Amino acid sequence: MTLYKREKYWWVKFAPIKGELKPFFKSTGTAVKRDAQKYHDKLMAERWEQDKLGVKPCHTWDEAAAKFLEETSHKRTHEWDKSMLRWFQPLLGGKELVDINRALLDQVRVVRGKGVSTSTVNRYMALVRTILRKACNEWEWIDRAPKVGMFRDTEGRIRSLSRDEFTRLLAELPPHLADMAQFSVATGLRQANVTRLQWKQISLERRHLWVAGNDHKNGRPHSVPLNEAALDVLQRRQGDHLTHVFTYEGNPIAQVNTKAWRNALLRAEIHDFRWHDLRHTFATWHREAGTPTHELQRLGGWKTQSMVERYAHVAPEGLQYAAGRLDRLFQAQT
Repeated sequence: MTLYKREKYWWVKFAPIKGELKPFFKSTGTAVKRDAQKYHDKLMAERWEQDKLGVKPCHTWDEAAAKFLEETSHKRTHEWDKSMLRWFQPLLGGKELVDINRALLDQVRVVRGKGVSTSTVNRYMALVRTILRKACNEWEWIDRAPKVGMFRDTEGRIRSLSRDEFTRLLAELPPHLADMAQFSVATGLRQANVTRLQWKQISLERRHLWVAGNDHKNGRPHSVPLNEAALDVLQRRQGDHLTHVFTYEGNPIAQVNTKAWRNALLRAEIHDFRWHDLRHTFATWHREAGTPTHELQRLGGWKTQSMVERYAHVAPEGLQYAAGRLDRLFQAQT
């Protein structure tokens, strides 16, 4: 057992105990030797209890968050997870996992809920739940994971454009954004897949484009058949750039929520509308045209059918036909 100074801070070194294969090193986080000695003695007592009595060592939220990020560095959402965990730091940072309970998590949820949607809050709290469950079930750092309260899930916001509204919007947008908007409604592709679209992903002869799994939100490769509206856009864009489809002044477009986009919405008198709502417009128009759920799911690249059912109310005529099948039985009875 050793207390030594390394650069700015004092460090501790302990011989390995049961379950460890090598000596244990850790910074005390202080440059004051008296405080470092207190930390050393406390840690030594904890390790003795762990070794001789089988008491589980105390772990903090910071350790759990760091371990989670290390184990999930391959995830497509890794950077987003890091961003969410940074938000939790003032509320959970430094706390021991055994002290994180339902009451504390309910307070955290209330703070996170200020000014954001319930779905955003649920995404944040789901990350906390995942980490605490790992700490309990996989890492065996705690005996039980506290229950994490979530807001009741809702259908979510659905805003789409009528044909007239879309015509007005296209007339007000500059050509590069108008082409992107038409292509988005024609294909249902998400914003990132449109802005990053490259010619190597497209086959005009086969009238298809492909999105690789690591570039697609649901993690699966996505094949998109190209209709005439989409092909018209691609034919206009041919020759503008060597690699990327959508460009402005010779450079690939990275951002669509620009002043030009917002001003066009104002001139077209369209309110409460975001770029992602073009995807809602794609789905709504398909349902109005009679596209069945299983086909729309494949066209839009949704992972589950339940995500497409949000648009079922748009085209009730399909169910009207189904309901009419009973009419024949009633007619036979009478």
